[in-house]
Amino acid sequence: MALHLIKLCVGADSIEDLREWVSERSLIAMAAGMEPHSSHITRMIPKRDRELLDGGSLYWVIKGQVQARQQLLDIKTFTDANGISRCELVLGPEVVETEFQPRRAFQGWRYLTEDDAPRDLKNMGEGAADLPLELRRELAELGLL
Repeated sequence: MALHLIKLCVGADSIEDLREWVSERSLIAMAAGMEPHSSHITRMIPKRDRELLDGGSLYWVIKGQVQARQQLLDIKTFTDANGISRCELVLGPEVVETEFQPRRAFQGWRYLTEDDAPRDLKNMGEGAADLPLELRRELAELGLL
């Protein structure tokens, strides 16, 4: 069973903002001769990296709701110019929309089990992905989606 991470998507107001950022980073990686990917740098290093890299994803909280995820491709540790240990979460180029799941603000990242992870939007039934974003948000808040 895969283990995931969850993190606030600071600076993004929508999934489209996140997709633009990911696309930009993927193009930069490809221009450098690498596979398309984006990455996120964090201070804390996950101890359960093997579980995370066995099919795990980074779930993004946007405006108080889990709304999307990216597959975790690699976890790299390094020391920055100030001598501080850091972690680079290497993420796949696809931003997968998920069902909305409310989350309060928190610092850093948290582990997220497979059982607690929101479903991908495409797995929620026919027509769910076609609903307008605000309607999906309202239905999720009412527990109807």
